[in-house]
Amino acid sequence: MSLGLPTRVGFWGERKPRPLLRTNRVRRHPIAHDAGALEMTYTRERMRRFLIRAMSRVHGSVYRASGGRLLARVAGMPVLLLTTTGRESGKPRTAALTYFRDGPDLVVVGSFGGSDKPPAWWLNLQRDPRARVLIGRTTSKVTARAATAEEHRRVWPVITTTHPGYARYEERTARPIPIVMLTPEKQ
Repeated sequence: MSLGLPTRVGFWGERKPRPLLRTNRVRRHPIAHDAGALEMTYTRERMRRFLIRAMSRVHGSVYRASGGRLLARVAGMPVLLLTTTGRESGKPRTAALTYFRDGPDLVVVGSFGGSDKPPAWWLNLQRDPRARVLIGRTTSKVTARAATAEEHRRVWPVITTTHPGYARYEERTARPIPIVMLTPEKQ
């Protein structure tokens, strides 16, 4: 008797129901869904994360090759290349990020395009907060830390006013979006 579901033939010739494709799965967040978060298919979410990583790699390559003359700004915000140490591999990992200045500190946002997964660079910094930053042709050693609650309350409105996309990212995800302070080391 067939229920109209797709089937496949098993090893012994028996008919088995074919599993639904992962592309049909819709991600729902029990908390964020009630707060009006956007629903996104599994495949679309993975594709978006892949594109963010790929664009970051290309951006970093062009930025580094041009000495920071090309792609130095994105959406009106300045760009830096952050090089961390991979938490599992121990290899250098570089990400192109927009940043803001807060006194001597550089401020980067761990939004990952509103994904529910935190960006790999933030996970790497949590393991080892020492990193290097390339702005133009100048490389600096920095130490990373999460913004304090007071810093977060002070800086987040400035960030969302400057670039409203970050507010949309916050709506899209169930996780708190970290604000990361990069403090340059004294030379």
